[in-house]
Amino acid sequence: MSSDHAITIYSDGSCLGNPGPGGWGAVVFTGTGEPVRLSGPEKQTTNNRMELMAAIKGLEATPAGSAVTLHSDSSYLVNTMTRNWKRRVNHDLWDRLDSLAQVRQVAWHWVRGHAGDRWNEEADRLAVSAMNVAANRNPGDKPDPPDLIKGDSLTHLDEHGRVTMVDVGGKPTTDREAVARGHVTVLPETLRLIQEGLMKKGDVLTIAQLAGIMGAKRTSELIPLCHPLPLNQVNVDLELDQANNRIEITATARTSAKTGVEMEALTAVSVAALTVYDMCKAVDRGMRIESVRLVKKTGGQSGDINLED
Repeated sequence: MSSDHAITIYSDGSCLGNPGPGGWGAVVFTGTGEPVRLSGPEKQTTNNRMELMAAIKGLEATPAGSAVTLHSDSSYLVNTMTRNWKRRVNHDLWDRLDSLAQVRQVAWHWVRGHAGDRWNEEADRLAVSAMNVAANRNPGDKPDPPDLIKGDSLTHLDEHGRVTMVDVGGKPTTDREAVARGHVTVLPETLRLIQEGLMKKGDVLTIAQLAGIMGAKRTSELIPLCHPLPLNQVNVDLELDQANNRIEITATARTSAKTGVEMEALTAVSVAALTVYDMCKAVDRGMRIESVRLVKKTGGQSGDINLED
C-alpha cells in the first residue's frame, strides 16, 4: 500500500433499512506490517451516520499530527469535507470529525463503491458484518439488495427494447413526498447584488422560487415519460450561503398518486437554478449550477429513501 501520505485509511458504512441497524468499518495502514481492521455496530442509525463514524474511528486510530489519506465511497462525506456541502444533520458527528481533522493533515479521496477496489471492499465487508451483528443476523450474511436498485431491467423499455410509458394503473394511490437540493455558485459581488435587490431583472430569489414551482407543475411536459401528477404542494426555498458564495435551493413536492414525485422536486430545483442563472448572467458569466440531487423520498411500494440524513 503506497501513498504520498504516511497513513492510509479505507472507511465504509452500512445500514439495514436506513434508518435501521447499522455498522461501520475501517482499514488503517500505518506503513508497518498488516493493516489494522476496525468495526462496530449500532442498533438504530442511518447509512450516512455510519459513513461518518467509520471515518471518525479510522482517524482516532492515528496519532495527532499524522498525514492521512482517507478513502471513502461516500460522496456525502468526501464532498462535505472538500466542497463544503451544507451540514443539515448529524452535527454531533461532524463536530467530532472536524476536531480530528484539525490536528491531522487529511487528504479526502472518493472511490467508487463495489468496483473491485480491494480495500474498499474490505471496509465494506467489515461494515456489513457489524451491521449484521446489530440486526441479530449472522456476521457473514450477505447484505440485502440495496433499496436504491429494484429489479434487473429498465422500466421504460419493453421486452423488445422499445420506449414505453410505465403502466401504473394497478398500483395503489398513496401519499408521496420528495425532497431535492442543488446550488448555484456565484461571485461574492453577485451574491451581494442579489441580497440587496440590485439585479436589473428584479428580485432574483422570489422570481426563481416562483419559476421552480411552475417548473414542477410542468414536469410531465418536459420529461417525456413522466406521468402527469396532481400535486398537493410544492415548496421551493432559496437561501444565500455567504460562506461558500452560493444560493442553496431546496424543493419539496407532495402528491397523492400512483407513482413517485421525485422528478417534480428535481425539476423544481433545476428550473429555479436556471432562473437564477438567467437573471444574473449579465454580471457573472462564471456561475455554476451544481449538485442537483434527490435527498429524500417517502411513500410508495418501494419504500422510503433518505440519502443525506
